[in-house]
Amino acid sequence: MQEPNKNRQERKGEAPQTALTTDQQNRYSRQILLNEMGEEGQLKLLRSRVLIVGAGGLGSPIALYLAGAGIGTLGIVDSDLVDLSNLHRQILHATTDIGRPKTESARESMGAINPDIVINTYHERLTAHNGPEIMAGYDIIVEGSDNFATKFLLNDAAFFSGKPYVFGGAVRFDGQASVFFPKSGGPCLRCMIPEIPPASASLTCSQVGVLGIVAGQVGLIEAAEVVKLILGKGDPLVGRFLAYSCLDGEFRTFTVPKNPDCPLCSEKATIKDLSGYYGAAPE
Repeated sequence: MQEPNKNRQERKGEAPQTALTTDQQNRYSRQILLNEMGEEGQLKLLRSRVLIVGAGGLGSPIALYLAGAGIGTLGIVDSDLVDLSNLHRQILHATTDIGRPKTESARESMGAINPDIVINTYHERLTAHNGPEIMAGYDIIVEGSDNFATKFLLNDAAFFSGKPYVFGGAVRFDGQASVFFPKSGGPCLRCMIPEIPPASASLTCSQVGVLGIVAGQVGLIEAAEVVKLILGKGDPLVGRFLAYSCLDGEFRTFTVPKNPDCPLCSEKATIKDLSGYYGAAPE
């Protein structure tokens, strides 16, 4: 696994920050005014470590808003290069970035918004081989992937590491979001869909299109869920599945119960590790 690139130097063994600097008080002043945040809440954000998988249509707003909010350490994983077809929705990148690794332009965009945070970049595809090692250094996993194979890998790896997995998806004019966190008593993705659907049954935006604004809406919801989880405030989407229809202008939320026969997170679990992913062809 390649060494991550960094925006601000991350020092191992560094003591957790216990007070905001004057610059931080100014930068985050509008958040600090919130009763649910205050200086203690802002310090919680600065001490947190969040991994973003995907620097595309969902990952872009997630990365920019979490950087602006002051998440102390952000990791971003993506193996792709910036393409002209990305730019209508992937707001981390600009026309001048075409042909560059998305992780490079992502780091620059995030760092330009907030040089106060650590940004680790991983220009590689997340797999069962490197995923556990990368994810080990983070508190929350939030995704912006566009295929079910990666979503299920994140779900399973997050379950085995006991971490919350913030889920999102967008295609055509529709989006979805949820938080899968069995350790807190909620369901996992496999409680809804036990097996990975075949590629032919899960069309991607490269096949049927997507309105860039829809990806932005979903990414913002995911970013908000991350902040709620860190602060321990509000009612996160654990055990609930949010569906957004742009054309109808409606948000609907459905209850997702734990599945007593879930192959991953139930007492009858048959999936004991990530071995089922090894040797699988990359998506």
